[in-house]
Amino acid sequence: MSGYDLVRFFDGSTGWIWAAPQSQIYPMLRRMEQAGLISGDEEARGPRLTRTVYSVTPKGHGELVAWLGVAHDAAPPRDPFMVQALNFDMIDAGDAAAVLEAFIAEQEKAAAEAEAHRDRLLRRDTALLKERLTRRDPEDHERIARLKAHVFDGIARVARVRAEWAREGQRLLEE
Repeated sequence: MSGYDLVRFFDGSTGWIWAAPQSQIYPMLRRMEQAGLISGDEEARGPRLTRTVYSVTPKGHGELVAWLGVAHDAAPPRDPFMVQALNFDMIDAGDAAAVLEAFIAEQEKAAAEAEAHRDRLLRRDTALLKERLTRRDPEDHERIARLKAHVFDGIARVARVRAEWAREGQRLLEE
């Protein structure tokens, strides 16, 4: 993929679980290329335009496989909403309830979007999955789709639990 393709990839797929703004992608591509993890090839995009298309090197593939096979520490919590909710006692209960209502709507929307993406994965109807499956044994296609869908099912479940938690907060505010 080119840097632009990666920006679109993170916005439309992996961005669900790993945000990567454009300002971070291009410097990271240069560092990864310098480390021998990827290689960049110039590709013509018209008579005077070119773009760099990156591919994972065998060294990069080995590093990725090693990283995937090791448990990693959870990221430290950094949830501005939870800090806000922790201090609801400092504001009017109606204002706090409105904040919770907006949070519930956001979580319900996130759950619905994750469920829709899960369903597209189960149908094998995403561009990225279709491309990946071209390089995998057809006997593994169902398992691969289900493993990917499972991640989005988890995202949806967490969002639904967070929405229910916020509803409990609204009930506490009414007491």
